Amino acid sequence: MSRLSVLTKGLLRENPVLIFLLGMCPALAVSTQASSAVGMGIAATFVLVCSNTAVSLLRGVIPDKVRIPCYIVLIAGFVTLVQMIVEAYAYPLYQALGIFLPLIVVNCVILGRAEGFAKKNTVLDSVLDALGMGAGFTLALLAIASVREIFGSGTWFGLELPVLNAANIPILTMAPGGFAVFGFVIAVVNRASGGKAKKDFGCADCLSAAACGKGGAA
Repeated sequence: MSRLSVLTKGLLRENPVLIFLLGMCPALAVSTQASSAVGMGIAATFVLVCSNTAVSLLRGVIPDKVRIPCYIVLIAGFVTLVQMIVEAYAYPLYQALGIFLPLIVVNCVILGRAEGFAKKNTVLDSVLDALGMGAGFTLALLAIASVREIFGSGTWFGLELPVLNAANIPILTMAPGGFAVFGFVIAVVNRASGGKAKKDFGCADCLSAAACGKGGAA
C-alpha cells in the first residue's frame, strides 16, 4: 500500500465512523453543534497521532502479552494531556465535550489503529494512518453535526441562518434525530461511493478486534 493510500483510506473507503461504525458514542453525543464536532475530531486526531507514534516506536520493546494494557496507558496519558490543554485554552469547548473528552481513552478507533496498524508499521506510516483516520473521524462528525445543527437549531457554528432559524426541526438535536441523521449520512456515503466503500471484512480486519480477543480470527 502506498503512503498516499495509507493517508487517504480513512477519509471514505475505511472511514472509522461511517464504514466501520466505531466511535459512535461521541459521533452521536457531541454532534449537535459543528464546533463541538470539530473540537472532538481534532482532540481525537491528536491522540491518534501521538499514540500511533509511540506504539510504532515501542513495538519492539512492549511484550506481546501485555501490549493492550500498555497501549491503554499510553493513550490515557495523551488524552490527559489533551484534556488539560483544552480546559486551559478552550474552556467553552471543554464544557461542551464534557465526559466525552476523557472517554477518548476507550474510543475503539484509537486502540484499533494502535493494534491493527501502528504495531506493525514504521513511524511515518503510522503517523500518516493516524492523520487519515483522524481526518475521516472529524469529517464524519462534522457532516452529522452540520445536518443536525442547521436543520435542528437553524444555526451553523453558532451563526444564525435566515429562515431555518425560525423554521427548524428540534428533534434533530435529540437522540432519535441523531440516529436518523447518522443513518442518512451513511446512506449518502454509500451512494456516493457506489457501494465501493469497504464492507466485507472479518474479525481480522476489524479495528476493534483486539478489544474482543478475535484479532487472529479469519
